[in-house]
Amino acid sequence: MGVLKWVAMGVGVLLAVPASAALIEGRVVAVADGDTLTLLDARKRQHKVRLTGIDAPEKRQPFGDASRQHLAGLVFGREVRARCPKKDRYQRQLCKVEVDGKDANLAQLAAGMAWHYRAYGKDQGLFDFTGYALIELEARYRRRGLWADPRPQAPWDFRRARREAASGWGLGGIPVVGKTVG
Repeated sequence: MGVLKWVAMGVGVLLAVPASAALIEGRVVAVADGDTLTLLDARKRQHKVRLTGIDAPEKRQPFGDASRQHLAGLVFGREVRARCPKKDRYQRQLCKVEVDGKDANLAQLAAGMAWHYRAYGKDQGLFDFTGYALIELEARYRRRGLWADPRPQAPWDFRRARREAASGWGLGGIPVVGKTVG
């Protein structure tokens, strides 16, 4: 009986939202892109929220605007509940956002408007991690949204390429032609 108790507790830890997670409820007043929004709470305080578990195309990427519009259609002007276990380096709340009891993060994946951000999977419970991965696979299979593109570029690759181009270094640390190396 003791082993079952430990297994049950372990599963509970994997599936649970951390107890220290902040719960923010309010109206969405802005949608910056397909994974970032601004929430106004009952005290009229604004919260910059980054949706966890997903990474949407950047504004300058193909499907960047479509992703933002899809998220706006889901949440803009609506009351939402955000479960936010931590903040990112930009001090945005990292949250799972629910609108009418539905997971908006998951809806972005299902519509093919974002990638499952596996690199930060340790921040998700096992249930969410597995569900998000499966929903992304289904969107890919059905060629929804950005998956209609034969070679979609992941946003983290897009950002890295832009950083390297701005620094004068190409992919893989090879200097860009025409740039001087100091």
